Amino acid sequence: MTTARKKKTVTKSHKLSVSPAPEGKRTKNRASVEFLQKPSCTTCRNARAYMEQCGFDLRLRDIGKDRLRAEEVKKLIGKRDYKTFLNTRNEIYRRNNMKENPPSRAEAIKMIAEEPNLIRRPIIIAGNKIILGFDQESIDGL
Repeated sequence: MTTARKKKTVTKSHKLSVSPAPEGKRTKNRASVEFLQKPSCTTCRNARAYMEQCGFDLRLRDIGKDRLRAEEVKKLIGKRDYKTFLNTRNEIYRRNNMKENPPSRAEAIKMIAEEPNLIRRPIIIAGNKIILGFDQESIDGL
């Protein structure tokens, strides 16, 4: 006598703290964008889910495992204000009181290359546009 065993399916439920993509954004065909992230980062997960829901083709890079080299950080920042790339929630940022006493541009680039948690994330690169963090309005504008 044989008995059929039911296979249990375990699924994880992730709550998103973002509003759903607007109707027109869900079906719109979106270009491929580079998405630099740390998968354990809640902000990165929320931004990624939103962008996938909007139909973006994301080229993912885990900057914790595949770190940005100093040359890449320098190119990424370009002529922008390097201070906006610093993660103000990071322990190193707070411990070194970088808000009142910011490092030089060269030092910041070196520090970001050595410590990937020091850069704001996710970093979304679409052509010549860069979005730091989860900015729904800017993402919708891509």
